[in-house]
Amino acid sequence: MDTLTENFIDVTAIEPKLKHPTIFQIFDSLAGGESLTIHNDHDPKPVYYQLLGERGDIFTWQYLQEGPEWWDVRITKRSEEDKETIGEIAVKDLRKAEVFKKYGIDFCCGGKKTLKEVCAEKNIDASKIETELLQMSTEGKASNVSYNDWSIDFLTDYIVNTHHSYVRKYSPELVAYARKVAQVHGHLHPELEEIKTLVLEINDELSEHMEQEEKVLFAYVKRIVFAKKMNQPLDNEGKDLAALVAELEKEHDHVGRSLDKIRILSNGYELPSDSCASYKLLFKMIQEFEDDLHIHIHLENNILFPKAVEMEKEILDLR
Repeated sequence: MDTLTENFIDVTAIEPKLKHPTIFQIFDSLAGGESLTIHNDHDPKPVYYQLLGERGDIFTWQYLQEGPEWWDVRITKRSEEDKETIGEIAVKDLRKAEVFKKYGIDFCCGGKKTLKEVCAEKNIDASKIETELLQMSTEGKASNVSYNDWSIDFLTDYIVNTHHSYVRKYSPELVAYARKVAQVHGHLHPELEEIKTLVLEINDELSEHMEQEEKVLFAYVKRIVFAKKMNQPLDNEGKDLAALVAELEKEHDHVGRSLDKIRILSNGYELPSDSCASYKLLFKMIQEFEDDLHIHIHLENNILFPKAVEMEKEILDLR
């Protein structure tokens, strides 16, 4: 590591009560564009939410190593011209997500990166995408649905009634078709067996994930909103909201990576010459499922989760 250009902290060598203050002190000393790398023996994602809550969205968070023994994370303070993230762009105008999807840019799980960062990673001409985004802005007003203006308790109900319901309705069909197509065509197209396995894993993971969101996180979000509206103290019952959100985001990322694998295995959902009606329907269903999940995760990662963490902190700080 080049210690001349980058700060480095071995968090494991710091006294527990001084870990976060040390990280914050060095982060605050950074100029725009400068980085701090932290080395830890567990995922330091709670630091991300504390930074987000206390300093705002003025940094990027990049995993250099993700376990199982060590975690290294590079935290970069944004310069003034590079602060708007992919997720923030989509929050302001969800129509622009179509431009991101066109270029394979992840605006939900990867929504915390800036356009310049993503384009550099993918070797894409940023100016071309910026031109298309600007063109979309001039074509008319943003989407009539402004999720960012909704109360977060209402947003949880919307997610359950729209996106969770979608997953519960179509996942069984998706599993059935994945099994059927793999059984019929798997001998000529062996990738279908792996696609079937991934579909089954996605189904199982989302089922458990949604239960956790609805029974724990969403219920707590409603208590947070009620406490704020009624100007009452909030009993968090020992809940670590930042840690819970970090775990849910990790699960989002895992499902997103599984869908990316399916897209690669299917060569971008390219249908072979011998594909039957079921084969075509399977690929169409997966694409529609993926589109819905992108919006689903965007609403949670880029709007609900950050707002819930910030609102909880505001209430708890008034104790």
